[in-house]
Amino acid sequence: MADEPTNGELARLISQMDSRVDARLGELNSRFDKVVTLDVYTIQTNHTDRRISDAEADIRSNADATKKLEDDFEKYQRDQAARREEDRQKRLYQAVVPALLCLIATAVAIWSQVTR
Repeated sequence: MADEPTNGELARLISQMDSRVDARLGELNSRFDKVVTLDVYTIQTNHTDRRISDAEADIRSNADATKKLEDDFEKYQRDQAARREEDRQKRLYQAVVPALLCLIATAVAIWSQVTR
């Protein structure tokens, strides 16, 4: 029995262990306060996924709008080129047709004088 601790020593050792356990539990509790629960993580993940899908939809929508704008601009350029070509041809005909009529009238007048 000489090697066994006395009741006072046992009480002191138990109180030391209790204080160490209390300190460790305090550390764990402070760490648990910082840990995010699974519910919060799930909500945050869902929110992030929703924001990403909304951003992807916006990007797709903007890309479609940009493509439509580019197509409309190309169509406008083709229409303007066709209009300019039509205007050019009208001006050419307005200049050539009277000159040809004048030339034909002159030729007819000369021919009528020659055949008399």
